[in-house]
Amino acid sequence: PASALLEVLDPEQNSSFRDHYLDVPYDLSNVLFIATANQLDTIPAALLDRMEVIRLSGYIKEEKVEIARRYLIPKALKGHGIPKGKVAIRRDALEKIIDDYAREAGVRNLENRIKKIMRKAAMEFASGHESKITITKKEVESYLGKPVFTPDEFFEGVPGVVTGLAWTSMGGATLQIEANAVPSKNKGFKQTGQLGNVMVESSEIAYSFIMGHLKKYGSDADFFDRHFVHLHVPAGATPKDGPSAGITMTTALLSMVLNKPVRDRLGMTGELTLTGRILPIGGVKEKTIAARRGGLKTLIFPEANRKDFEELPAYLQEGLEVHFATNYDEVFEIAFNQSPPKNTNKRGKSKNT
Repeated sequence: PASALLEVLDPEQNSSFRDHYLDVPYDLSNVLFIATANQLDTIPAALLDRMEVIRLSGYIKEEKVEIARRYLIPKALKGHGIPKGKVAIRRDALEKIIDDYAREAGVRNLENRIKKIMRKAAMEFASGHESKITITKKEVESYLGKPVFTPDEFFEGVPGVVTGLAWTSMGGATLQIEANAVPSKNKGFKQTGQLGNVMVESSEIAYSFIMGHLKKYGSDADFFDRHFVHLHVPAGATPKDGPSAGITMTTALLSMVLNKPVRDRLGMTGELTLTGRILPIGGVKEKTIAARRGGLKTLIFPEANRKDFEELPAYLQEGLEVHFATNYDEVFEIAFNQSPPKNTNKRGKSKNT
């Protein structure tokens, strides 16, 4: 299929595209093709080069609830032959379904879960049940079984553990990045957790940056000469990639070196350079949603993403203390509740909502 699409999407060739089944030529030069995908990683580079990529943000929980109430539930009732008003799914039940059973960017799994509820309700009506069925939060499990997703767990007060924010094909997610050091005569650095090439490079940048600034941040300059360092990003069975965990991995390493935990309910995301600059990332909306779902209260974003955050709906910003950083010294101050080292750049401004 990819080879056929290469010819179809190439303006130099598609004016005389020949279908190999019908053996009939077609002029496709004036056709506008629209393709959809959940992720770009599996699309061949040559094919992706012929496309203009438009990224669409996933739905937030409040939007999914309204989509379910207005469209998915009425559609499922009609599709299962159940009269309108005979089955009601309360708002708290919908929120539980979204959080525990259908955690995704779209609503496909949410629709499937609603259909499953309707099938069981139809079975009850066929068995002689006559009164209206109302699904509350407590009754969701009896219809859908045990939750597929568990609440995000955060290990607070533990040196070397920092929460990062990620953007996946399923929407936003939180990552607990862990760092540990083992006394050793031979220095070394190891990463685990199915990290992709870009993420491995980000971890190496974090390692080099901390190694070159140990004395500046209050540690012994020879710490890494006496320890073998291990960086792990759970869950180990889930592949991960991208540069946006740079400041999170850096903070995890520094927290381990200083034996000092970061502040509670803190999440961060941003790409780090070797000089300590913080570069912009994608998926601000999805990452903010993941932070709210996990109960995080303080977030750190790159300064270049300030405009992206300020464009979010007010109810997504509400209750969050958000900082925008341009260099790592600013992240250090926020994460460790400690004044930045001397001779640093001006601190980025924060936004309390």
